[in-house]
Amino acid sequence: MTDDGESGESLKERIETWMTGQMPIIQMHGGNSVVQKADPESGEVVVELGGACAGCGISDITADNIKSDLIMDFDEVTDVQVKVPSSGDHGSSTVEGGRGGELQYGNESPNHF
Repeated sequence: MTDDGESGESLKERIETWMTGQMPIIQMHGGNSVVQKADPESGEVVVELGGACAGCGISDITADNIKSDLIMDFDEVTDVQVKVPSSGDHGSSTVEGGRGGELQYGNESPNHF
């Protein structure tokens, strides 16, 4: 297994490109993603979702789709972990590069109505 595809890009770069092309719905819904790890030797890939993915009702489905599709589309990928922050986490601030900007949380009291 090598780290370079036909284009000479690293596995991480190829997966980033794949995520942009195959999962545009993430960004369309205010979410973002980053490939934290892509090891062609071990086959391990770690993707982190952030932004509006935090607390999203279908983020688990998105994560499962990413896992199965990466394994099917990249021969060297054998293990995929997708991290999805819960609604109480900081969302995109936990994602390197913060492609969707900072997720803002209000400090208002629950009785603000």
